[in-house]
Amino acid sequence: MSYIFTVSPDFSPDHLSGWYIFNTWLQRQTGEAIHLELYDNFHAQRDAIQANQIDLIYANPFDAAMLVREKGFLPLVKAEGVSDEAIIAVRVDDIIDDVTQLSAGIKVAVTQDPDVHMIGMMMLEAGDLNANNIETHFYNNHVLIAKSLLQGDADVGIFLAEAFDDLSNLTKKQLKILVRSQISVIHHSLMIGPKLIARRTEIQQVLLTMNNDDKGKSVLNSLGFNAWAKVEDEEMEFMIDLMDTLII
Repeated sequence: MSYIFTVSPDFSPDHLSGWYIFNTWLQRQTGEAIHLELYDNFHAQRDAIQANQIDLIYANPFDAAMLVREKGFLPLVKAEGVSDEAIIAVRVDDIIDDVTQLSAGIKVAVTQDPDVHMIGMMMLEAGDLNANNIETHFYNNHVLIAKSLLQGDADVGIFLAEAFDDLSNLTKKQLKILVRSQISVIHHSLMIGPKLIARRTEIQQVLLTMNNDDKGKSVLNSLGFNAWAKVEDEEMEFMIDLMDTLII
């Protein structure tokens, strides 16, 4: 039997090959046939989830509630020391230095990453901005957001902080960070679906000891991680409740 593994579409393009390397490593460690299926956008991925086609997922926190409550997924691990934070940035030559200086009618570039979009919109509230008085433009990845800023197609960009940090130094020198969130308790999680639940503890342990050998460390480095940390069920429920509160 073959299982399907997928990754939230907001991952950095620099780590594309890393997820394929990780999938190969995971197959060898578990002895299971696992196919990595990557989707171009969140809508396509959610369609696959709703159709019960996904067995393992590195999921964004916005989708965690649906995965746990509707599809019977449980958490395995998260990247150690990594949380989901958002950055609001403008061109380096922009006269704006603070979110409070932004004006209604600005063009805001975002991806369809729901949790980062949500956090970014919360930070824009400091400038009395909301979905009704800004012009929102969606892009497939954070590289395109940066490009839209540099080309003058957008005034403000909302980035996943990790993705912004992964931009080239040349690109980052041309951008200016107005604010970076510090929520710290929202994170992506590697989650396991019903078809593999019986092997949850075993697979979790394999992942938690991944950084104990050179090969495992190398695979983790290809993802930009140092190690995996266990996600307890209670921690996942807390994050789901927090996301529900923030959305409201």
